[in-house]
Amino acid sequence: MTTEAPPRPTQPTERQLDRVTIRFAGDSGDGMQLTGTQFTRTAAAFGNDISTFPDYPAEIRAPAGSLPGVSGFQLSFSSSEIHTPGDAPDVLVAMNPAALKANIGELPAGGALIVNEDAFTNQNLAKVGYPENPLHDGSLKQWNVFSVPISTLNSRALEGLGLTNKQVDLTKNFFALGLMFWLYERDMAATLAWIDDKFGKRPEIGEGNKRALKAGYNFGETTEIFHERYIVPPAKLAPGNYRNITGNEATALGLVAASQLAERPLFYGSYPITPASDILHQLAGYKNFGVKTFQAEDEIAAIGAAIGASYGGAMGLTASSGPGIALKSEALGLAVMVELPLVVIDVQRAGPSTGMPTKNEQADLLQVMYGRNSDSPVPVLAPATPGECFQLAIEAWRIALKYMTPVVYLSDAFLATGAEPWHIPDVSDLPSIAVPNRTEREQFYPYLRDETTLARPWAVPGTPGLEHRIGGLEKADILGNVSYDPDNHHRMQLLRQAKVAGIANDIPPLDVFGPTEGDLLILGWGSTYGAIRSAVERLQSQGKSVAHAHLRYLNPLPVNTGDVVRAYKRVLIPEVNLGQLLLLIRAKFLVDAVGYNRVRGKPFRIAELEAEAERILAGGGAIHEAVTARRPAVRAAATSAAAPAPAATAVTTAPSGDGG
Repeated sequence: MTTEAPPRPTQPTERQLDRVTIRFAGDSGDGMQLTGTQFTRTAAAFGNDISTFPDYPAEIRAPAGSLPGVSGFQLSFSSSEIHTPGDAPDVLVAMNPAALKANIGELPAGGALIVNEDAFTNQNLAKVGYPENPLHDGSLKQWNVFSVPISTLNSRALEGLGLTNKQVDLTKNFFALGLMFWLYERDMAATLAWIDDKFGKRPEIGEGNKRALKAGYNFGETTEIFHERYIVPPAKLAPGNYRNITGNEATALGLVAASQLAERPLFYGSYPITPASDILHQLAGYKNFGVKTFQAEDEIAAIGAAIGASYGGAMGLTASSGPGIALKSEALGLAVMVELPLVVIDVQRAGPSTGMPTKNEQADLLQVMYGRNSDSPVPVLAPATPGECFQLAIEAWRIALKYMTPVVYLSDAFLATGAEPWHIPDVSDLPSIAVPNRTEREQFYPYLRDETTLARPWAVPGTPGLEHRIGGLEKADILGNVSYDPDNHHRMQLLRQAKVAGIANDIPPLDVFGPTEGDLLILGWGSTYGAIRSAVERLQSQGKSVAHAHLRYLNPLPVNTGDVVRAYKRVLIPEVNLGQLLLLIRAKFLVDAVGYNRVRGKPFRIAELEAEAERILAGGGAIHEAVTARRPAVRAAATSAAAPAPAATAVTTAPSGDGG
């Protein structure tokens, strides 16, 4: 009697793709950010162009399995240049019912849905209001559903290690990661090395994570539920050395580089606040470069210490988000009055007040431009991509030192936490930004200005013969004595204004992508860059007369800004606010620009900007969204939201505020 060998698993076919967008979603304790980051690093090392969008829950310690506790990480990797993390995922990995419910609406029909079926218990389903298990009731039939018992398979893989049930459960994200590595033919070696380094002092935890990763990969290899594997070839990037970098990481590196290029120590006074805190964490690791970090007791103390550092000859730096910038505003006005170099970083987030601390917005433009008493102008810069944060951090310091002025650097949550491949510059290509202190006694006056820059001399305390007054009271021109003379005050206000305005002659002109005149210009600033550029590329490929210009310098504006915006029949300004740059452009240049304004805590999608541009090209005018027109629907939604929740979902959570 012969025994037939078991049939070998059917080998999946391989399919080459240009671009794939994956979203990992789960509970805030499921390690989705780590999972997404590890896949991103592997894709970057493989040579793909990448763009990421980490989506953190806004609540601290939200109940497990609840909708407020859902954490997501979307990444897009491609064999060609990309500018955004994708409008919608091609693949959604949902680790529990809450993650499914929060994200399924953004997965296109036909998209792949990979779920941890073990998490779909009656209790977890009830927490998020599922009356029936969606894996069994047919409600997911428009998607390709792959239901995998991740928790069970992962637990079996870790048997014999002596780990607790909680420790075992915490490794299931690596099972999901291993499965995705198999599906997209990615090497596990880099992640295995990372685990060894991360858990070197706890080898049993490290071994558990490695087993989980390999178990997920092997499940993909042996199961027959996946009929295809996918290959995304490397992108053709410019030659050079690259690393994966987030905006906050690039900002911190740029600040350290600025310190070296200026040949001055960097002092960072900070109070923790989401999403700026990572800059403090990063800079604290650069003590070997002479960086001093100080966690102050509040926002006012942080900027006060930074101003004091600049007074003493160092590079005083502070950072916050919108609520903290409001607290710093009086001291920022002091820096304007005493005319000392200072950089203030605003990593914007959704507001007002505490708002949605982990969600994206770019609504602090008018605040940093005008949110101080009196006329107190400051230069304002805004990077457009995570990688640009490095160069713009250096540029902020170049301007602050050369013109003896505080400078505001406007980042936001999308830039701060998003990542992309960054071409590491050659240090020898970075020019010096060093500015000497005044040491000569002859002809020294504290407010005797440089004829070109209008900067006053920087004389640090203790320099013999250069003693002078400093403080918030108005100063006499040239002499620097306290002055209440009305004509002197008017003259000093004009000088401070002229100094900032003159910076326009020292910055690059506004660059235009596309025709230099035509039917439509889409003008943006900050993190809207990727969606605008991608939409314009699509429109241009259809033969549309559309161009894109993006402002990195918001005060002063580049000298050719007026010429650029007047060269097109229509101007569209998309912003994740209610029309702040739109207000400035219309007022300054008297052009009938149209705004596209959405404040949903999320970045723009390419498709929505493309559609809005097509609407305008077809002759559409401005759309004013009147809440009153939708009041019945709004009232109905509010009534529904206010209805008593089931006992299982009635939760109280703590908001992530200034210390979040």
